[in-house]
Amino acid sequence: MEETGTGRILLMITKTTVSAIAVTTSLFATGAMAETLNVVCSNEQSWCDLMAQNFKIDTGIDTAIVRKSTGEVLAQIRAEAGNPKVDVWWGGTGDPHLIAANEGLTVASEADTSEQHDWSQSMAEMTEGKAIGVHVGLLGMLYNTEVLAEKGLPAPACWSDLTKADYNGEITVANPQSSGTAYTQLATLVQLFGEDEAFEMLAAIGANVNQNTKSGSAPGKMAARGETTIAVGFMHDMVNLKKQGFPVEIVSPCEGTGYEVGAVSVINGTPNMDAAKKWVDYVLSADAQSRGLEVGVFNIPSNTNASTDPDAPDMKAVKLIDYDFATYGSSDTRSRLLERWETDVKAKGGNFEE
Repeated sequence: MEETGTGRILLMITKTTVSAIAVTTSLFATGAMAETLNVVCSNEQSWCDLMAQNFKIDTGIDTAIVRKSTGEVLAQIRAEAGNPKVDVWWGGTGDPHLIAANEGLTVASEADTSEQHDWSQSMAEMTEGKAIGVHVGLLGMLYNTEVLAEKGLPAPACWSDLTKADYNGEITVANPQSSGTAYTQLATLVQLFGEDEAFEMLAAIGANVNQNTKSGSAPGKMAARGETTIAVGFMHDMVNLKKQGFPVEIVSPCEGTGYEVGAVSVINGTPNMDAAKKWVDYVLSADAQSRGLEVGVFNIPSNTNASTDPDAPDMKAVKLIDYDFATYGSSDTRSRLLERWETDVKAKGGNFEE
């Protein structure tokens, strides 16, 4: 039968549509469409950005990276369980990573940990490979020497010093409900002094606090700028501030202090498992961890071959407690302590950053 003009046009449209579908299908099949890995990062923003940039250069995989505190991330992946929007969680204190592993929110990445320090391997063994240690951070205090001298205040040396009336309105700490740093402080004091005495101390310190920040690194930055006198945080962040030339001094509390083992975890249900595993392998590598020095990252890296800075904190030079990660990284313990902090500390007043 002879085609009409209309028939020829319809046939051309049909052929064009089929061709377009075939090309699109071919693009997906051959992997020509760009692969994007969604990473939530609980490290400093500059470190998050540099790692995403280097990962793209070295692997060709695009990374959409967002910086959030550990408490925020744990809440997010709990809310998204079964339909995750994130593929990998990198950085931040280890306690929430342990909780996520115990709740089945993360899965094993099958990464090779043979080049990692014992404490990194220990976390991997504790979680059956679901969380792997990537760095250590030591908890400490920081004060601005100029502000302290201007106000005629003594330098703090111990946790108990922070309860003194001299420091009323002079201290900034983070909120343990959002900040892994602040939760590490809470858990450290409980392990040092016992729970009841620790909460009495936290309440007394809370009476001297001028602001509870969302981020654990924010108090140190405020002290460096002279916006507060004393801050609690991790020493590697403080080393960075001191090396930048800010008038600050770092204190390791006389009674002893706790520490974090920052971690990396792959989210259960990720549709990008292959890329997620590549991210884990990458952040555990000596080369990737050494690059942190370029943006002022002075924590203790997990890879035994990674470069470190001579001014970085030294675990052997600090009086460390035997931090009980299994207990304080459990959902029940964390929930109970945060509930008690809500009633014994937060409810008594404070300036909480939203």
